[in-house]
Amino acid sequence: MPGFAVLTANIHMGFDMLQRRFVLPQLREAIRTVGADIVFLQEVLGDHAHHARRWQDWPAAPHYEYLADSLWPQFAYGRNAVYPHGHHGNALLSRLPIVRHENHDVSVAGHENRGLLHCELELPGHPQHLHAICVHLGLREGHRRRQMDLLCAELEQRVPADAPVVVAGDFNDWRAAGHARMRRCGLVEAFEQHRGRLARSFPARWPLLPLDRVYVRGLRIHEVAMPRGAPWSRLSDHLPLYARLSGEGAA
Repeated sequence: MPGFAVLTANIHMGFDMLQRRFVLPQLREAIRTVGADIVFLQEVLGDHAHHARRWQDWPAAPHYEYLADSLWPQFAYGRNAVYPHGHHGNALLSRLPIVRHENHDVSVAGHENRGLLHCELELPGHPQHLHAICVHLGLREGHRRRQMDLLCAELEQRVPADAPVVVAGDFNDWRAAGHARMRRCGLVEAFEQHRGRLARSFPARWPLLPLDRVYVRGLRIHEVAMPRGAPWSRLSDHLPLYARLSGEGAA
């Protein structure tokens, strides 16, 4: 079975780490150079009327469509936060056909809006669909525990036991307190499996904390990488994570 590559990135609404520069065009070029087949994105603006008036190079299309361009003909967007001048959420760009997608609200009432974007993709040579879930969890540990429980329930109730799974995104889990919970759900973290430890992806210029993860189930991990340095350290407050996978046996 042919392999495929995934990339996950929190793109910080298309602004640099200090939110002084609009860098979405440069971010698009950087993502294109990685050559991923599936791109998991967090903090993606679907619309923002104020920024659109201020920045001359603001794209006319929603940011996920602009980033998809001609390389990823399939895309899905899960709107999480809505405000008077726009909205943002998670997005998934794919070279593989997306046959179904659904956004699950896992927000804790009275706090920041969060969601799980669950997509099913056709995976060549595999009898089951690939389940790709893009996540952005809360800032408080108690909120993350509840959101991870909802994620595990989604896997148990909606995903066949023999289907390949990738769960990737910004877990905001700086102490890795929830990592054992993900293992109990049958998920293996790609960097830990391949390199022996989670990738430190935040902050982008001096990465110290393992906030971003790529968890898999029913897939073999062939390669992992964390692009760093220029231009990535100037494009967001998080560094992206990359993994090359295949369905040829479990991780």
